[in-house]
Amino acid sequence: MRQPNKNRSRKNNRGNNNNNKNVGNMTNRVFDSSGPEGKVRGTPAQIVEKYQTLARDAQLSGDRVNAENFLQHSEHYARLMAEAQRQIDAQNAKREAEQAERQQREAEQAERAAAQREAEQAERQKREADQPESEPEAPTKGEDSNLVDTPEEDAPKPRRTRSRRSNRSGGGDETQPDSTPDTTAAEA
Repeated sequence: MRQPNKNRSRKNNRGNNNNNKNVGNMTNRVFDSSGPEGKVRGTPAQIVEKYQTLARDAQLSGDRVNAENFLQHSEHYARLMAEAQRQIDAQNAKREAEQAERQQREAEQAERAAAQREAEQAERQKREADQPESEPEAPTKGEDSNLVDTPEEDAPKPRRTRSRRSNRSGGGDETQPDSTPDTTAAEA
């Protein structure tokens, strides 16, 4: 059986790193830069400032080669910052577009809901208008009617009284247990 070749997988992924860079929080990320004067550590903005200062000092001392070298290092980190800012701006524009689209959808839904409520209300008013305005009134006792008077109509209905249940059996003795069976004692 053939052993997997780790070098082959490295070769295949080598060219893809540039396309899949995740800028993330590039502007606040701390970098270690190995320049001609040693390591420079800081955020891209701090590194740019440091290299520009070193380039100015080298130019004042008459060393044009080192001044150009420092300026190239500074330009590299300035490009990193510009790329990060461009991606941040693109993300912000995308987020704002999505938010505007969401607000527009919500406004359209609210308009549809309002139109539906208005249609339902208009339909309800139309149904009410189609119904006869007044129904014939039921004859009162004093009026002549074809119905026969029954004794139930004259007598008011008696009210029912609720009987109170007592939690105690026997009425007056408070030391007796409740009349409900004790389920915990029956289970044991």
